[in-house]
Amino acid sequence: FQFFWLSLNVWLFGKTFLLYNQGLQYYYLHQMLGLGLCVSRASASVLNFNCCLVLLPMCRVLLAFLRGSQKVASKKTRRLLDKSKTFHVTCGVTICIFSVLHVAAHLVNALNFSENYNEEFVTLNAANYRGEVSQLYLMSFLVPGLTGVIMVLVLFLMCTASTYAIRVSNYDIFWYTHNLFFVFYMLLMLHVSGGVLKYQTNLEEHPPGCFNPNKTLRQNLTVPKANFEELFPDYTTEPFPEDLPVPELFVQNSFMRVCSEEPKFQSHFPETWFWISGPLCLYCVERLYRYIRSNKPVTITSVISHPSNVLEVRMMKDDFEASPGQYVILHCPRVSALESHPFTLTMCPTDTKATFGVHLKIVGDWTERFRDLLLLHSNQDTEILPIFQQRRYPKLYVDGPFGSPFQESLNYQVSLCVAGGIGVTPFASILNTLLDDWKCYKLRRLYFIWVCRDIESFRWFADLLCMLHNKLWQENRPDYINIQLYLSQADGIQKIIGEKYQALNSRLLIGRPRWKLLFDDIAKCNRRKTIGVFCCGPNKISKILHKLSNSSNSYGTRFEYNKESFS
Repeated sequence: FQFFWLSLNVWLFGKTFLLYNQGLQYYYLHQMLGLGLCVSRASASVLNFNCCLVLLPMCRVLLAFLRGSQKVASKKTRRLLDKSKTFHVTCGVTICIFSVLHVAAHLVNALNFSENYNEEFVTLNAANYRGEVSQLYLMSFLVPGLTGVIMVLVLFLMCTASTYAIRVSNYDIFWYTHNLFFVFYMLLMLHVSGGVLKYQTNLEEHPPGCFNPNKTLRQNLTVPKANFEELFPDYTTEPFPEDLPVPELFVQNSFMRVCSEEPKFQSHFPETWFWISGPLCLYCVERLYRYIRSNKPVTITSVISHPSNVLEVRMMKDDFEASPGQYVILHCPRVSALESHPFTLTMCPTDTKATFGVHLKIVGDWTERFRDLLLLHSNQDTEILPIFQQRRYPKLYVDGPFGSPFQESLNYQVSLCVAGGIGVTPFASILNTLLDDWKCYKLRRLYFIWVCRDIESFRWFADLLCMLHNKLWQENRPDYINIQLYLSQADGIQKIIGEKYQALNSRLLIGRPRWKLLFDDIAKCNRRKTIGVFCCGPNKISKILHKLSNSSNSYGTRFEYNKESFS
């Protein structure tokens, strides 16, 4: 898919470059502007294409529909949809690169408009006279110049605020600057309405480079009238003197044509509208649909404070349906009027219960303010507030659910789920679903690896793991799930406090997993099978798992890698 996308970019750039370099309608404009014309228009085609595509991966409802539709999306197609964020970033980087190229080419064009000013083609010139400081003129007074400068500033803010360092240190900056995309698109529509670059419309009446008998010629070569009529039998021109001087080129090349009128130029109809109007309208319609769908606040049933700065929020909403592995976007107006954040569902509604929930790691300004509002009337570190205290909670709006790669974990016969710290949340909803009923799914063996820095973090879902473990033992399927817990930072022997956690303590290991040995062991036990690998955690673990999944083994086992990240 990346090769196909790259080929389209190369084809668009090359096609447009050749059109403006060799097209007869741009003959005089190319003579005036040279290579800058070709580069500016070719880069503009690539920008139009990517500005069209960059919005599509952000249409979450559309992606969720395609992912959930068995008729529309095969397993490979759904795995491709999992890369939507990566494709969005790729298109964004491409827009930044070709914007720099586009701006540089237009600066050269501005200079050439001034230096190559032609009095014969007044309508073709953007400058008013030769030697005009046209860069400042175009930048300051013309619509394309003004909108172009503002668009570059907006793009610079969006690009710099999208870096990993800024997203992690201050997500608010990323959020607010990224929402300037709407300003960018509005300016883009105005940017193409200036009509600075023009093409020739009367090619039949005025072939580019043709001989115009009504103008004074510079060379002193005469051609008799009889010979001229023989050379140009197709053109009837007004009588002109017998000894009219004609360039030598016209004598030696009898195919040269005579002009019957002056060249006429007009601006292009803006093509950018064709590229971006569809995706922009689709995105706006989807945002409107999501706003209507999430307009009713949810009912918060309980708030639980867990160890290691984690908060659990359980809630209810009419007609809310979700699948294990999906995520929702939370919006609390009292925390921020515009800002919202995605959180993976750790509990999904079922036929018997309508409650769903999320776990939040308190790591930033938004989560800190949200926690303070929820626990405003709580005097204990751990407290479950009953539903009759609902009036005390701030209004909370839920948008979603939306699809994620982890939905596929139940569609493999064997799955390997690796979590790092709070990255366990997408697997919690899967474990909850298996606790309700595991027999109705294709999954027949689950390897669950959870790596944490401190022992208290395992208490987030220790009860859930123990209940699932006990249920499978009672149903004589203890091999259905293989639980391995790793404590990466510890001094001496550690264990999860509590008699009911004995089953987990026996599976608690000190240190980090030996991933190569783990993959070899899983491959050996599942020969010639396809295993789904799902990871939610630090990039370091993700890169190791991705590399091992792509490595071959002697057992004929195939690993298919999947990853989710909101950073």
